[in-house]
Amino acid sequence: MFKQLSNQKHWFLKAIALPALFSISLAFPLHAAEVAGVKVDDRIRVANTDLQLNGSGIRYAAAGLVRVYVVSLYLPQKRTTPVEIGAQRGPKRIHINLLREINSNDFSKGLRDGMRNNLSQADQQKHFDGLLRLGNIFGQIPILKKGETITVDQLPGTGTVILVNGKRVGEPFPDEAFFNALLQIWVGPKPIDESLKPVLLGMKESNDNTRRDENRF
Repeated sequence: MFKQLSNQKHWFLKAIALPALFSISLAFPLHAAEVAGVKVDDRIRVANTDLQLNGSGIRYAAAGLVRVYVVSLYLPQKRTTPVEIGAQRGPKRIHINLLREINSNDFSKGLRDGMRNNLSQADQQKHFDGLLRLGNIFGQIPILKKGETITVDQLPGTGTVILVNGKRVGEPFPDEAFFNALLQIWVGPKPIDESLKPVLLGMKESNDNTRRDENRF
């Protein structure tokens, strides 16, 4: 009888413990995600605020044949539209991991062209000085090498800050709206990469075309 009670107690404790352990594993992932060989954190902390990964994908060039960089979007809460992201308060981050060497002038030109393609004439005028400053910032860095990182942070009370390899370059852009203008490059009506937009907005898990190719066989 005592043995039977002991077994019942064992299974009862096990039944309680397993769901608890399962919920902990969901709340605290054991491993970061990996995109094109780049480890991408599920959660980060910016300006004393916890941010979560909204989406992370690959920027392609040459009709999807060349991988240029991995870009990740972090927000206080997940959002699925550019309007919702723009309206969200608090810190935000765009983080880029370079997958190949890039001429910095070409990179900054791509950013400026992306903003022009996605902003109205009024917004282009509003951010005209910011566009010029953006070109000047990257003009000071001749080459962006494979493995290097570019971070764009929106910091309440400070504005938009750009970091290269974790070090701030240039002065902050005081208008916090400049962050949302930059974000349009990837999630605007004419994104720089059509396959990347739904991934950053959390509507699609991945745009890794190697996965697609593997599924053919």
